[in-house]
Amino acid sequence: MGFSLTQIFAIGIGYLSFFFLVAYLTERGYIPVRFVRHPVTYSLSLGIFASAWSIYGSIGFAHDFGYNFLAYYLGMTGAFMLAPIILAPILRLTQTYQLGSLADLLSFRYRSPIVGTVVTIFMLIGILPLLALQIQAVADSVHVLNPSTKPAIPAFLFVLIIILFAILFGARHITSREKHEGLVVAIAFESLIKVIAFLTIGGVLLFEVFGGPLGLNNWLDYHPEQLVSLYQPLEEGPWRSLVAAFFVASVVMPHVFHMAFTENLNPRALLTASWGLPMYLFLMALPVLIVMWSAAELRISGNPEHFILRVPQFMNSGWLTMLAFTAGLSAASGVIIVCTLSLSAMILNHIILPLAPFYRTTHLYTWLLWSRRILIAAIILVSYGFYVIMEHRHTLSELAFLSFSATMQFLPALVGVLLWPTANRDGFLAGLAAGVSVWLFGLLIPELLGIDSQLTTLLISDLIPPLSDNYTIATFAVALNFVVFGLVSLLTEASPEEIQAAETCNVDNLRRPQRWALSVTSPREVIERLTKPLGKRTALREVELALNDLAMSLDETRPYALRRLRDQLESNLSGLLGPAVANDILASAIPYVIQNTSDGSQDIHFIESRLEEYRDKLTGLAGELDSLRRYHRQTLQDLPVGVCSLGNDGEVLGWNSALEEITGVSATEILGSQIGHLKPPWNQVFSEFMSDPVRTTQMEVSLTGAKRWISLHKAVINLGNVSEAQGGQVVVVEDTTEVKVLEHQVAHNERLASVGRLAAGVAHEIGNPITGIACLAQNLKFDSKEPEVLETSDQIMDQTKRITRIVQSLVSFSHSGSTTLDMEPVPVRDCVQEAMDLLSLNRTSAIITFRNKAAPEHAVKGDQQRLTQVFINLLSNACDALDSNGFVEVNSKIDEYSVEITVEDNGSGIPPDVLERIYEPFVTTKDPGKGTGLGMSLVYSIIEEHAGSIEVVSPISSDFGGTRVTIVLPRAKSLQGETSASEVTREEHHEPHSDR
Repeated sequence: MGFSLTQIFAIGIGYLSFFFLVAYLTERGYIPVRFVRHPVTYSLSLGIFASAWSIYGSIGFAHDFGYNFLAYYLGMTGAFMLAPIILAPILRLTQTYQLGSLADLLSFRYRSPIVGTVVTIFMLIGILPLLALQIQAVADSVHVLNPSTKPAIPAFLFVLIIILFAILFGARHITSREKHEGLVVAIAFESLIKVIAFLTIGGVLLFEVFGGPLGLNNWLDYHPEQLVSLYQPLEEGPWRSLVAAFFVASVVMPHVFHMAFTENLNPRALLTASWGLPMYLFLMALPVLIVMWSAAELRISGNPEHFILRVPQFMNSGWLTMLAFTAGLSAASGVIIVCTLSLSAMILNHIILPLAPFYRTTHLYTWLLWSRRILIAAIILVSYGFYVIMEHRHTLSELAFLSFSATMQFLPALVGVLLWPTANRDGFLAGLAAGVSVWLFGLLIPELLGIDSQLTTLLISDLIPPLSDNYTIATFAVALNFVVFGLVSLLTEASPEEIQAAETCNVDNLRRPQRWALSVTSPREVIERLTKPLGKRTALREVELALNDLAMSLDETRPYALRRLRDQLESNLSGLLGPAVANDILASAIPYVIQNTSDGSQDIHFIESRLEEYRDKLTGLAGELDSLRRYHRQTLQDLPVGVCSLGNDGEVLGWNSALEEITGVSATEILGSQIGHLKPPWNQVFSEFMSDPVRTTQMEVSLTGAKRWISLHKAVINLGNVSEAQGGQVVVVEDTTEVKVLEHQVAHNERLASVGRLAAGVAHEIGNPITGIACLAQNLKFDSKEPEVLETSDQIMDQTKRITRIVQSLVSFSHSGSTTLDMEPVPVRDCVQEAMDLLSLNRTSAIITFRNKAAPEHAVKGDQQRLTQVFINLLSNACDALDSNGFVEVNSKIDEYSVEITVEDNGSGIPPDVLERIYEPFVTTKDPGKGTGLGMSLVYSIIEEHAGSIEVVSPISSDFGGTRVTIVLPRAKSLQGETSASEVTREEHHEPHSDR
């Protein structure tokens, strides 16, 4: 049954158009995200490994080599069943550092642009047979369907069409670093088409040719030679080499690497793929033997690789034939598209950009886009040229083995990435050169020139057993690669950059590069530095993208944040330009100031973030150590005292919750910053303390208008042989405000006790004289009738009573709260006036102007005698600070619950050192013998007994001095009754009263 070329062409174009439509609809958001990012979608996308060989070549390989064909599926299955050990670390590296290909990964690990270039060149040479295989499979299938058509014609048409679709799939945008979701879904759809078509063909043949499973079993009983032909090659054939080749290919093949790592939309989906992909490959392997046995039953001869098409043709089943063709076309197109996308990026990043610095153009993204398009077309055309050179002289299996054996040469390099930190660049290049030489002269060149590969083994036949076939040659090439790689790595030293990269890549090592300093201070300076190599527009866009990834702003100045920005920029540029070019740009524009690694200055923040990522993966001793770390970290975090740890450069590495409460600065604000970046007053406090040689000190700081006392202690963090100058420091901060207040209260109470003892003695000593004076004053009333004498006698009696009350107040002050107060409404103006009248008797005070502007209706709750004593003390102190032109003014105002009384003078003011201790007993500005220093202590005690508050401000003005004392006492109803709110407002603006 034949098909016209038009029919075949229409089916091919229709399928590829639908293939592209799936990708387009995905990128436009018409397919729900839950399907796009589902682990099953990812697992199906990895079916890209099943190339056209799985449709055509696997049947031919099973025909010639029996059960050895299963090695193709077992190798991939083994790799993904070990995904947590082998693939997960690679996925972590590729996503963290945006490594889009094997060349990126190896150049990152071995820190050399030469490595990336060598890997790219050899990968391109090694993949050409695989790409030629896809072209040959499509061309041969068209020829089978239409024998009159020469294979070269459909091959060339297929190449032109696939170039267009490859460009549409992967070279439409270059500025975005996001995953190509459309490509992932389209490849998953392609894999689904393959497995459905292949299983459908196998199922139809099973029932149409054999009548079902029982009929097939009976047929095998009558044809035991079919099973013998499967087992015998397995006993003699190179199945170990094949399994190893396909095992390695599952990781290093460009199309598999691209779908497994570069386009991974959900890292957790890798766990699903560890069983999902083996199941998919199992389904793909099921129909192989059924198709081969169907051809045997129908006695179809010819190339067994075409049985998948010839059997349906023999059965005159057109739809089944086109289904087989569509499966082969789907497999071939998917492999070519993804392979060329990956290879074009490798060539651009590791060959073109390092050799031609065109990335400095202002149109960088456009230049990269067209370069990628040209490279895609060039790679596919070169593959077509390789197909033409081979001239159908080799089967699909032979071409596939050429590619798979080539990729095996990267196995030692992968071991160095994952498991061997001491492996180095020289060892890798030497081992690869040895292995590739054997592959070139033992496999590729003989296949290209049609020479028997046995001739190439004669040169080394004296050293090794004769190499009997291509599989042994491939095995020997890999073994030689391993030996040379290991020896050279052991005999040579790795560079510091290599050691750092090896520690980053090693799956058992969670160390981070040292906390090196940067030569930039802000993202804006980063943009300026990158303008020269990238151009202003590109530099601005890349920095904005990196800042957006890190949720930072252009105003960021923390050293830790700037290091993260540089690392993010290198990762982003690595995804755009390749790790080699990105490293060169950042190393020249924003270099790290590499310090001595013995100073213990690891990046603590990065180490802890990495440990958090590995929290669920750490077991055994590592898990126990991590639990211990978490315990100590939480202990430090929950300490009731503030703790701050600093690097040797002053960078803040630790800031616990207690210190957040003390300073009001959160850990997220300060971690990674210099200590000098703290907001006032803490920047000055810490800076002064860190520069002070003393290790313990106490300071007084002012926060939001309130004074607080803090105690600071520091110690050097000494790690190993690190000197104090190189090690970091830890600072312990304790808020001792409450302790200071308690100390002051204790001291105050002790002084009050001494005053009490003194007062008791005074009361006893002056009690008798006062009693005598009172008696004499009483006698004056009977000895004289003169009005003046009588008035004087009354005044003497009043003053003796006052002296008695003062002595009692002094005793009460020393026993604060022990005396019952006579609380009643007290007119403020009357108390003030009484104090002014008494002080006017003093000749010195008589020259002072007293202004009593307290409102008559303002009353407070209290003891009138004690409150009068308060105003006597305050006015007396004011008089002592005034000259002949001085005045003392008293005002009052009220609110709903209290009365505020101000006593203000224009005197010399109070010295600052005295003002700090003004309420302490025996603190005075007067000369010895002229004052006891008890006045303000008594005032403070009386006001406190009345549930009030007192505040002293001095000087009132820097130009005129003066002192203002503000007293707030609980309000009582005035003598005229409670005033209204409107009266309160009016009272606060009352007219001045007459002055005395």
